[in-house]
Amino acid sequence: MNALLGALHPYPFEKLRALFADLQPPGDLAHIPLSIGEPRHPSPPFVLDTLAANLPLLANYPVTRGEALLRETIAGWLQQRFQLPGVDPESEILPVNGTREALFAFAQAVVTAGAGAAVVSPNPFYQIYEGAALLAGAQPEFVNASAATGHLPDFAAVPESVWQRCQLLYICTPGNPSGAVMSVAALQSLVELAERHDFIIASDECYSEIYADESSPPPGLLQACAAMGNDRFRRCVVFHSLSKRSNLPGLRSGFVAGDAEVLADFLRYRTYHGCAMPLHHQQASVAAWGDEDHVRANRALYRQKFDAVLPILQGHLTVERPDAGFYLWPETPLPDTEFARLLYQQAHITVVPGSFLARETPRGNPGSNRVRMALVASLEDCVEAAERIVNVLEQR
Repeated sequence: MNALLGALHPYPFEKLRALFADLQPPGDLAHIPLSIGEPRHPSPPFVLDTLAANLPLLANYPVTRGEALLRETIAGWLQQRFQLPGVDPESEILPVNGTREALFAFAQAVVTAGAGAAVVSPNPFYQIYEGAALLAGAQPEFVNASAATGHLPDFAAVPESVWQRCQLLYICTPGNPSGAVMSVAALQSLVELAERHDFIIASDECYSEIYADESSPPPGLLQACAAMGNDRFRRCVVFHSLSKRSNLPGLRSGFVAGDAEVLADFLRYRTYHGCAMPLHHQQASVAAWGDEDHVRANRALYRQKFDAVLPILQGHLTVERPDAGFYLWPETPLPDTEFARLLYQQAHITVVPGSFLARETPRGNPGSNRVRMALVASLEDCVEAAERIVNVLEQR
């Protein structure tokens, strides 16, 4: 077996099961999971209809680079959403089977293994970044994101020696778990670093379409590139998905866009990897990327939940409305693992300890004494969960 597999950490949900193994939740309370960021809003019916109507396409092999119509639809969406002067659907778009597999595979394609190889990522982080770095033969380097920096990674604290070894930088904006959004200026400073130190930026933007203010959508990396004259997105790629945007996590549909030279090599890798998106999924994806009405309606549902839940929790927990995304990232009144156990045992609510989503660094674990709560359940269940949490806190 690949010896590098032994370096992989247990996934947060595996650690969560172990954390609760000796606990018995109250049997009279239905379980409310706030742990997994799996959208629960209904999938758009017109997308499901398109998927069903194209089932006969299962008789055909798909090509890895995707159908022209899908790439053209994605390019049009990117141009409109991020005010881009142009995106070439032939060379700057690559459909993928969800961003999780693409974010992992990307490191395998772009990193040259070696003792000095480094992959930099935020801390806390989506654990795929770390696993991708380790199996690519690189050393993960974590950049803490704490309240002191607005929950954005403190890139100014990264030593020059790390940037010199960096081959790939993962960023996540809006961030998981905090929902913090990087500004155009902050993104541009990273592009300048990538040019200076010869590394690639992979921007995970899968939460970009869930935000509070309809007049102020979060900016993206390609948008920042175009604004600084880098309209061919040199050294930059972005990852987008229909999972959160369109409530289609099971469709496993997303795309990578950006630097054509980088994507050409990634396409070559993926051709061998054998991961072409099924044709009926592509047709359904065309329908989803081509419509914004359902996305605006989706944002409105999340706004309702934040509006209902935050007034219940505030005054009992230190918690703020995030810039974007569907997570709350509150401080806990006792160690995060103990708080998670308390909520499970007394209220039958599952949350993720923040320390499970981050790693220890010389500056500490920035996830400690926080928990991640995903407001993906129904409005009624989210309100019920908030009330149960307050009840537990009042009884301590």
